[in-house]
Amino acid sequence: MVSRSLLSKGPRAASLLELLARRQATYHQRSSFSTQPEHPARANLNTLPLSGIRVLEVGQVIAGPFCGQLLGHYGAEVIKVEPPNVGDPLRVWRELDVDGVSPWWRSIARNKKSVTIDMRKEEGRRLVKMLAVKSDVMLENFKPGTLEKWNLGPADLQPLNPSLIFTRVSGYGQTGPWASRPGYASVCEAESGFRYINGQPDPETGALSGPPVRPNISLGDSVAGLHAAFGTVLALMSRKNRESQGLPGGQTVDVSIFESMINLMEGIIPEYDRKGKIRGPSGSSVTGIVPTNAYPCKPSPSAPSAPAYVVIGANADSIYVRLMTALGRPDLIGPDFAQNHHRVARQNEIEDAIAAWTRTRMAEEVEETLRAVGVPVGRVLNVKDIVKNEHTKARGLVEEVWVPHSAPGADPEKLEKDAGTHGGGWNVKVSKVVPVLEGCDAKTRWAGPELGQHNREVLIGELGLAEDEFARLQEEGVIGK
Repeated sequence: MVSRSLLSKGPRAASLLELLARRQATYHQRSSFSTQPEHPARANLNTLPLSGIRVLEVGQVIAGPFCGQLLGHYGAEVIKVEPPNVGDPLRVWRELDVDGVSPWWRSIARNKKSVTIDMRKEEGRRLVKMLAVKSDVMLENFKPGTLEKWNLGPADLQPLNPSLIFTRVSGYGQTGPWASRPGYASVCEAESGFRYINGQPDPETGALSGPPVRPNISLGDSVAGLHAAFGTVLALMSRKNRESQGLPGGQTVDVSIFESMINLMEGIIPEYDRKGKIRGPSGSSVTGIVPTNAYPCKPSPSAPSAPAYVVIGANADSIYVRLMTALGRPDLIGPDFAQNHHRVARQNEIEDAIAAWTRTRMAEEVEETLRAVGVPVGRVLNVKDIVKNEHTKARGLVEEVWVPHSAPGADPEKLEKDAGTHGGGWNVKVSKVVPVLEGCDAKTRWAGPELGQHNREVLIGELGLAEDEFARLQEEGVIGK
């Protein structure tokens, strides 16, 4: 099923695409999801649910790569295509380690293989096609239409590999009047209505007063990545059913940041539809649920200038009674406070009473008192608190992953001075990927790789390029050095 137009590109293209034709003749089942042949490097992953699945990731930064991170954590072989010499921009985002690479990169690119291919060059695109034919999933988060311009869209690749799942993450989706807009998470969060309900309300109107508050993470990107991972797994499940009916198993998974954020917005649309209610911001509380809020506490002697807060969630009727009993406020218990809608009407009175009580106590005392009577409560923790937390440790939520000392770009003088380095490398702490599946040893097997670290393994070992062809592509800048 190799097209005449591809074969007309010349002898080099034909020699590469002969491999595609041979590949199509060797389809056979290797797992419940995969239609691709087993790869020796995957043998030790066969207890993981996505073992045997190959994902070709051509996205960058967060949304697409976070999806790839999740799939890789549960056994998929993720081959990440990066631009030669520079790589994914996230490699140098935020704090940089002693080797000049972002520790965040070591986390989001964990368990992935890095291959450098210049997709702007024709021969680079042919290499990507070869990899796509040998993959189960193509994962991308380019602006819609970009891959089509490069002849790498679903219409180009699925005829060569009818079983290919094409997972596409964009700002607004592949269709619709906004599809061609550049989509950044911050903008999509605003347009989804999420930013409107986060901030301080006007005391008179309840509408947003002042600028909206954004979370200090790229929430929209990660939420879209979660939706993309879920959609990919659904498509893999669907593929098996479709192929059992004699239908092509491949399909496109269309994920947008805009829609993913709207998917989190609870009942705002039906509330508006039926009641004409436009939900506004609510500060540190949540609209229509009382009491649940952040409450000030007495500063700790060890940090007298640092603000201390606890979050209390006592919106269930029986928990509310226990909270007010612990506060010594029987006057706030009874028919006028019995159910949530009663308490919403008396919210200010209730919130003031709780804050007056917490303000005279340190956070530890508030926690101890309320937990003793079964009221959900917790301090507002920072990352230092989380890493040292006993529950975090008991659950194994923080993993350590090894970064070799010989990593390219490492400054020996800085490495020598850095207290965290030892014995040929250093460990980086990363958060474990969840959920935890019983009997599934999902873990970080290696840190985000060096740029082009797996070029030879993938391009020679998997695609079968000859050494002289590999060297020529390096010299021409198609795959970098």
